[in-house]
Amino acid sequence: MLSSPSIVRSINPIQPLTWLRAGWSDMVQAGWTSVAHGLALAIGGVGIATIAYSRFWLLAGALSGFLVVAPVLATSLYALSQALERGEKADSGVVVKAWLNWQGSHFSKWGNDYWCMVQFGALLALAATGWVITSAALITLLAPAPILTPLDFVRHVVLARSGWLFELWLALGGLLAAPMFASSVIAMPLLLDRRVTLWQAVFTSWQAVLANPVTMAVWAALIMMLTLLGLITVLGLVVVIPVLGHASWHAYRNLVDVSTLPPRELQASGTQRESGKR
Repeated sequence: MLSSPSIVRSINPIQPLTWLRAGWSDMVQAGWTSVAHGLALAIGGVGIATIAYSRFWLLAGALSGFLVVAPVLATSLYALSQALERGEKADSGVVVKAWLNWQGSHFSKWGNDYWCMVQFGALLALAATGWVITSAALITLLAPAPILTPLDFVRHVVLARSGWLFELWLALGGLLAAPMFASSVIAMPLLLDRRVTLWQAVFTSWQAVLANPVTMAVWAALIMMLTLLGLITVLGLVVVIPVLGHASWHAYRNLVDVSTLPPRELQASGTQRESGKR
């Protein structure tokens, strides 16, 4: 039977505000190393919007994919917060290590090791693709006019005077987004920090959400509102992305007691030493 050796805590519903404050503090301390993540995504967002503006479903797919895969993209932001928590220097070396260190610490590409983070990212990307296809089919079949641009979507779906297409679209999106949020909100930081299996990390994430439904609903709403604000202003992403990434690390640390689990970095180092002796 699948079980999680970690301990999930019950958290006050206003605690997400503390996570955001801690996320802001981490961004300030990490400086440009942190802000560069938001800048890169903002530039990428402008490029995608420019190319896909008249291809609404390409734009919608890119946006949906970003929201779903964001926990994976924020991996190096978690690593920066982890370094600050340890009193270590949070610089570009931490970012490089977060993304590349697994290559020298395992033999099996699909074993119970750091590669499971990439597996999880692939699963999230697959889920995002499923939503985009479902959403496109729904709008194509039920919209009263062809939807080619965001303005068409607003005019014929969001502001439609008859029918329930927009409400149905939102309800379906929420139904699909909820389990993805529950699966990933804690899983990615946990996989970075501790040597656990992918399914233990996902199970722990679900435990955290089920133990704190109101708190996690508040956290999900804050993530959506801040992300939407960042997308509308574009440049707002430069700040929003790092703050949310760092705040997610503090959410993980606040929600889960992992003191009984082996640290991933220490275990990986031990593996390297054993390999060197051979």
